[in-house]
Amino acid sequence: MNERIAQYREKFTQYWNQFSKKTKIMLISTIAITLIAIIVLTMQFSKTEYEVAFRDLNSSDAAGIISHLESQSIPYRLSPDGTSISVPSTNATKVQIDVGSQGIIQNGTIGLETFEQNASAIGMTENEFEVKYVNALNGEVERMLEKMNGIKDATVLLNLPKESVFATTADREKATASVVMQFKPGYRPTQEAIDSYYNLVKTSVPNLPIENITISNDEVELLATAKGGQGGLVGKVEENFALQRNFEKEVRQNVQQFLSQYMGPNKVNVLVASKLNFDQVSSKENLVTPVDEEEMKGIEISVQEIQKNYSGTSSPTGGVAGTGEEEVPGYPSDSTNGQTQSEETSSTKNYDVNRITRDIISSPYTVKDLTINVSVEPPNGQEIMDETTRGAVENILVNIVRASLADSGVSYTDADLAKKVSVVSQVMNPKTEENAKTLLSQPLMWGIGLAALALLAGGTYFIIRRRKQQQELLEEDIPLPPTTEFPSINLESVTNESQVRKQLETLAKKKPDEFVNLLRTWLAEE
Repeated sequence: MNERIAQYREKFTQYWNQFSKKTKIMLISTIAITLIAIIVLTMQFSKTEYEVAFRDLNSSDAAGIISHLESQSIPYRLSPDGTSISVPSTNATKVQIDVGSQGIIQNGTIGLETFEQNASAIGMTENEFEVKYVNALNGEVERMLEKMNGIKDATVLLNLPKESVFATTADREKATASVVMQFKPGYRPTQEAIDSYYNLVKTSVPNLPIENITISNDEVELLATAKGGQGGLVGKVEENFALQRNFEKEVRQNVQQFLSQYMGPNKVNVLVASKLNFDQVSSKENLVTPVDEEEMKGIEISVQEIQKNYSGTSSPTGGVAGTGEEEVPGYPSDSTNGQTQSEETSSTKNYDVNRITRDIISSPYTVKDLTINVSVEPPNGQEIMDETTRGAVENILVNIVRASLADSGVSYTDADLAKKVSVVSQVMNPKTEENAKTLLSQPLMWGIGLAALALLAGGTYFIIRRRKQQQELLEEDIPLPPTTEFPSINLESVTNESQVRKQLETLAKKKPDEFVNLLRTWLAEE
């Protein structure tokens, strides 16, 4: 067995010695690189990739999740700070669903589920129930706050008053609440969001007014609008200023764009000042108008006419009023004969009119005042703009101001509108134009520079390649040195091994280079 191993080793050694040193290095390097690649690929494909499934955990939630994963034999990785847990990416979604369905993540709070989990068959005392109820209510309010946008953590402390049978509703004590919030980095709550926090706490706890709620963050107390918070007012003022700036910007751009078509580019400067009315007025009108406006009559809804006629002889209590000496003036006489005829007519008509009720809410964004100032460069060859051009520009500006102030509620005359516009003739600074030309020509200069660099790089590459070609041609023209003739040794004619050895030793001593070349030739032939 040992002899066979020795034979294999000798054959391998002979086979290995046939290769040159360079070939041996290349062969060993190839085998080593192949082995390393196989090992790396095997480790890469067999490695388990983990994905972060839970973030921002507190100690109680992290402990509950780890207990669940260990019971299910699911591998996991806990971050150094203990707030994140990673699971294999293939099981991440399933684990998240399982943990969420079982309600393991409670954000460190105790909710109303504590009454179901810790229910006792014997029951609990009244004090124990009150303590658990307050803790559960604290936890429920904290969970609702943490679900709102931008809130990272919330701590709630409620103080519920004891109920009394003898206390009336007015004399009953009010509940109080203290809330401390921690917002996510970069989040800044608006006044509307702060008001929503107060409203959420108020509606979650019975008999809790807003003035008994205190909400603060790590720095200051957050005040609701009902407690003097001015965030909503500040935001409204900023919005109004932004609208005013946008209006002035639009007017300035329109005027400058229109005048630049006639005066030329960069020859018109516009300054706009405005005053907007942001008051929103609500009014109600109750109007009563006739149906027929020409005759000022309404529509007849009912008509009633009554007519009575009487004719015949009557016996009145007295005759014709006497005027004699014995008669009283204006008093009927004693005559009893007379013809009587009477007629009575009555008419009743009911009319109805138009009753109009209008609820009018006027727009809060109206222009109360507007002034436009324009500086124009005179045409070439003139120092001052002529009156015709000035008058045309002023008419354009007056029309713009008149249209903008149409809903202001004030009637302006042409003289008043002319005072709100001004046109100034001004020569622009020639250095500004030169700087503008220079700025405009910078892209062209960059393009020329890049083109010059590209041409320089191309020329350098062409020269180097040309030199290489010339060098290759010179090497081809140089005659090769004559081949070395090695001394021939006829081994067949020499029978004595000692003589062959002596010749080889003599050749190696006198001409070592030729001896080495001879050995290489023999090895190559074999």
